[in-house]
Amino acid sequence: MPKSKVDLYAAIRRDAKAGSSLRALMRKYGVGYETVQKALISAVPEPRKKMEPRETRLDRYKALIDGILTADLTAPRKQRHTVKRIYDRLLDEHGADVSYQMVRSYVAARREEIRLEAGKGVADVFVPQTHRPGAEAEVDFGDVTVKLAGELVTCYLFAFRMSYSGKAVHRVFASAGQEAFFEGHVHALNVLGGVPTGKVRYDNLRAAVAQVLGLSRRRVEAERWTAFRSHYGLEAFYCQPGIRGAHEKGGVEGQIGWFRRNHLVPVPEVDTLAELNAMIDRWDLEDDNRRIRNRPRTIGEDFTTEKPLLAPLPDDQFETGRLSTPRVDRYSQICVRMNRYSVPVRLIGRTVRVMLHASELVVYDGREEVARHERLIARGATRLELDHYLEALIRKPGALPGATALDQARAAGRFTPIHDSWWQAAVKAHGERDGTRALIEVLLLSRHLPHEPLITGLAAALATGALTADAVALEARKAADADSDTGLQDPQPATPGIAPLPAAVRAQLPPDTRPLPSVAHYDQLLRLRRPDRTTP
Repeated sequence: MPKSKVDLYAAIRRDAKAGSSLRALMRKYGVGYETVQKALISAVPEPRKKMEPRETRLDRYKALIDGILTADLTAPRKQRHTVKRIYDRLLDEHGADVSYQMVRSYVAARREEIRLEAGKGVADVFVPQTHRPGAEAEVDFGDVTVKLAGELVTCYLFAFRMSYSGKAVHRVFASAGQEAFFEGHVHALNVLGGVPTGKVRYDNLRAAVAQVLGLSRRRVEAERWTAFRSHYGLEAFYCQPGIRGAHEKGGVEGQIGWFRRNHLVPVPEVDTLAELNAMIDRWDLEDDNRRIRNRPRTIGEDFTTEKPLLAPLPDDQFETGRLSTPRVDRYSQICVRMNRYSVPVRLIGRTVRVMLHASELVVYDGREEVARHERLIARGATRLELDHYLEALIRKPGALPGATALDQARAAGRFTPIHDSWWQAAVKAHGERDGTRALIEVLLLSRHLPHEPLITGLAAALATGALTADAVALEARKAADADSDTGLQDPQPATPGIAPLPAAVRAQLPPDTRPLPSVAHYDQLLRLRRPDRTTP
């Protein structure tokens, strides 16, 4: 039996053409005379007639409801009929035998129709737009999931998209705060090589907008955002709040979704956000070769036309970080945005300057940089640097085994199994206190020696049973001097029999301000010599 009516008609017409009679066709396909006749007349079945809508109990009240909705067009906004009020009036005033669901479905469909018929509403239509090259752009954030150092975390993808070419620049940050908002702009504008001359479309992000003023386009901007816009010459256009304004920057909305589906699936696994952003920079360059829908040219070709029309970048950069001045507590830590970071113990009790960026935090004592940390993502977390506590641990070596900074150094790979093996051997040889103190002296060497030569020196000292910091320093200097990657040569030949210091160590030494040696003080001895006696 044919699957559809079209197939049935085709089969009847084929058999009739082969010579089958009408009766044979009716018997073969189980249809009546009229169906066979219609199939022979036309290969396309007649469309099924729509059934007349059935009469409902609400029909007699529809005109009344339409009148109520029409009257609401001129009523005060806060005194218009709700569905519940219309339903109650039908029951109380007219004794209608209808359900609430019937009234609600009818009002939902008719309210907007009546507004449009009266010229009060606006049809939901999208008007195609043409964008001038180099003029307009769109900016937005989108959340992405990343497996960062083995842990799934939610990060934020910043996107800056040129409206004409579709050229987009992306950056992933740990947060969507104002620091990330600014740094994303700086990175994007540097990559683009200029600033759009027209409007840049934004959501009402808290990083930019302090207050939305009613239903208008007016906004109270955050002061730092106003200063940032003024510095780069950006003209902001703020979309309508909520879902109503999503279509006003539909280009970047779709761009974030496309980028996430095509480059971040499956979930990327990286050790740091810097590693992920390096991958994103490469993907952005590769995307210049793709075409958007049916455009005749690629993104890169359109951007080549657009780039010369951008306004030039300012000569100096805007400071995107946020400055704060916390006080160092007795644990040698500072609190920034509900997270704690370590600083050198010599700063306990003092106030330091902190510059908080989107991905890192830099601590200054006066003008000197004293600490630099990767910014923490979760709140209430702590990031400690073991090196900051070494001066205290040299006096309290018993505190090292349980130190939180030691656990974090192990997790980060800076305190290696070779450190542990050397420590155990030193404790066995010198005792708990002196062996631990020797390890701390080795850790202090990392301030002057690179990490890899120091690990090599530890392994060599452990192999020979040299369990002192001096022995490790000697072996590490040999490893640093033999490292061909430095590419540095001693400018003068060393004196025979004296081992020269490696170039990497000499680079860490302070400048020699001593005066050159002089023998002038010995000239006075010449005046004390007796005159030569001559023979008569």
